[in-house]
Parts: sequence; structure tokens; C-alpha cells
Amino acid sequence: MSEPARTPFVASLPEAAALARLPGSEIAWLEAARRENLDAVAAAGLPDTRVEAWKYTALRALAQRSFAHGDAQAATRAVDAAALVLPGVDGPRLVFVNGAFRADLSALERLPAGLSLRPLSQALREDAEGLRFALSHRYREAGDAFARLNAALAGDGVVLRVAANTQVAAPVHLLFLGAPAEGDLAWHLRNIVELEEGAELALVEHHAAAGAQKHLATVVGDVVLRDGAKLDYAIVQDAAEDATLIRRSQLRLGSRAQATLHVQELGGALVRHDLRAELAGDEARFVSNGVFALHGRQHVDTQLALRHAALNTASESTWRGVADQRSRGVFRGAIVVAEGADGSDASLSSKNLLLSALAEVDTKPELEIYADEVKAAHGATVGQLDERALFYLRSRGIPHAEARAMLTAAFCRAVLQAMPNEALREHVAQLLLAHLPAE
Repeated sequence: MSEPARTPFVASLPEAAALARLPGSEIAWLEAARRENLDAVAAAGLPDTRVEAWKYTALRALAQRSFAHGDAQAATRAVDAAALVLPGVDGPRLVFVNGAFRADLSALERLPAGLSLRPLSQALREDAEGLRFALSHRYREAGDAFARLNAALAGDGVVLRVAANTQVAAPVHLLFLGAPAEGDLAWHLRNIVELEEGAELALVEHHAAAGAQKHLATVVGDVVLRDGAKLDYAIVQDAAEDATLIRRSQLRLGSRAQATLHVQELGGALVRHDLRAELAGDEARFVSNGVFALHGRQHVDTQLALRHAALNTASESTWRGVADQRSRGVFRGAIVVAEGADGSDASLSSKNLLLSALAEVDTKPELEIYADEVKAAHGATVGQLDERALFYLRSRGIPHAEARAMLTAAFCRAVLQAMPNEALREHVAQLLLAHLPAE
């Protein structure tokens, strides 16, 4: 195989001197991990469509772009106060603007007992050794370029821990804002979330824009649920129209742990989310509900990978997609039931609507079973609006455009209904409606 061509993107990666400016540069094990990951990216470059995990997402255009790494003016970027608020989310808040922590915009004054919430830069100063396992991870798959890039260059992020048997009443809000700058920026955040035995938390991860920009952001998160922990996790992605956002979320569930995800992909020009969950303990349960609504030339790629690795585990995944104009949606849902994971119950559904002859949705369900006494099902569809339903609404005097929007919204709302936070659910529904076509 020939050596990958060096591109402006890869060539623009900072040298060792730039790494020295990152938090924790004096920590030998952390610097070694950063250097190893940076060298791996520089040697391999970005994956192309011959790599199975990137088969439907080409990176040629991104590879030709150049970015400034980090934002020296992030601490003084103006942010509208309205951008900080989400209905139904009034608990502790951690805010980052172009990858930089903003204490002035965050709300950390009165944390409830049992909740620890800090920026990664602070956690490295106070307890670097406690983060060693998470931050020393080596990424070795062919499609791991952005995870390696994040491991090498993440300048900050979130460290959130909930003590054993603690129930955090108010949702915790993690807000990642992209703001206009003098040029195109690249910034990287690393998040670590841990719920101890019996802990309960509602978490909202919010990606939004404080103005038009074309930045590149990578966000990698590790979420660990110890035995009996419960997490309700909402991810609201409404990035700037021209932004590039690459994320990886990895969840590990202990015995009787429960995680419920609500994912909305609305903004961005190129968006990728690798979402992986391992049901590592007996009777663990994982539920995911996701929707994307695309228009223009948006490209959103979701890679969902679930692994049942213990007895009597259960997963249920329901995803919806809508693509209009020349947009493209990609959804891969892979379920693996490992050897010895008897009693597993897994289901996955991916349904998608094409609202334009030029739009495209690629959906690929996968199922691998290596255990006995397993219940599993998966299905995927790509279609158009039901002409009979459309005719029925029009026969009742509803204009064509309004009828079309009503049917599309109803198709998406089937996923949103699972959100327990009513105010947040209605707000997200309005955001989704704003992204759906009027005609």
C-alpha cells in the first residue's frame, strides 16, 4: 500500500513546542501519550473511503483545508446570554468557547453534595494521576485518526464525577460554543464522566453556535456507569451551518446500570459521531433514541456500535432521519452479542425519509451473535412521505407545504417523546421544526 499523501491539514499539526503549551505538559506519561498519538496521525493521515468505518464519508475536502490550532482570544469572545440557556436545564453549567473554558459564563457556585464538576485543565493540576487511565488510551484502528488527534491536542474538557448513591436533581449542562474568529480554527475537548455505584444523573451535552464560522472541533468522551448507576443523557447538536464537528462517545455500563440517550443532530456542514456502548455487567440496560434533520449540503454520519458482554443485558435503539435538498445522512447500527452473553435482548430500528430526489441516506444495520438464548432484531428503511396521508391532509383543506411539514414533524417526534424533560423536549422539537423544510 502506498504511503498516504501529506495534506495541508496534517502538515498544519503543531510541533512539539506547541504541545508544551497544553495543560499538563510537565506530566511525563501524558506527554508521551500525546506524542505517540500525534506521530500516528502524521504518519497515517486521514482515513479514506477504503476504510470501512469511513465508507460513506469522504474527507478529501477537509484534508485540503488549514486551521489555526486554538483561539488565543477565546476568553474575550462576546457571547449572547441567550445562547447559555436551555429550557428545563437550570442546574450546574460548564461552558467552553472555541475549546476554551469560560468561568465567567459557567455556573459552578453551588454544586450539590456528591457532584464534582471541573474543567480538565483544573483536574490535571489537582489530580493528574486519577486521570491517567483515561488519558493514556492508545487508539489503534484504521479509522481512529480524529480520536488520536484529540488525544494529542485536547487542551481542555470536562471531568464530571457523581459519588456513590447520589441523586443529582437538576440536569448538568455542558455547553460547547463555536464563535466567529479571525480565521478557521481547530479545537479539541476531552470529557470524562463517571457515575459511582447507585448514582443518578441527568446530563445535557449541547453543541451550539455564537455566530457563523467554519471551525473544526473534535470531542471525545468516556462515560463510565458503575453498578446500579442511572444516566439520562441528552445530546443536542445545533452547530454553525458551516462547522465541522467530529465526536466519539464511549459508554461502559456495569451490572444493573441504565443509560438512556436522546440524540438530535441538526447543525453543521460535516458532522460525525462514533457512539459506542459496552454492556459489561449483568442486567445492564442501554436505550438510545436519535434523529437527524438535514438540508442544503449537510453531511451527518452516525456510527452506533453496541456490545453485549454480560448476562441478561438489554439494548433498544430507535433512530429517525430526514434528508432534504442535496444533504446526505449516514447511519450504521452494529450490535455484537459476545460469547457468554446469554439472555441478551437487543433491538435496533432505523427509519429514514428522503424529501428530495437529490438527497441521500445510507443506513446499514449489523448483527453478530456468539451466544445462546438471545433475542435480537434489527431493521432499516429509506422512503418518502406517504402520499395517501398527504392526500388526506390536503383533502381537509391543509395546504401542501403545511401538510408535508406536519407529516415530517410527526415522523421525527416519535423519537423525541422518550425525553423525560418536557421543557427541553418541546424546545428541541421547535429546533427540529426550524430545520425541516417549509416546502
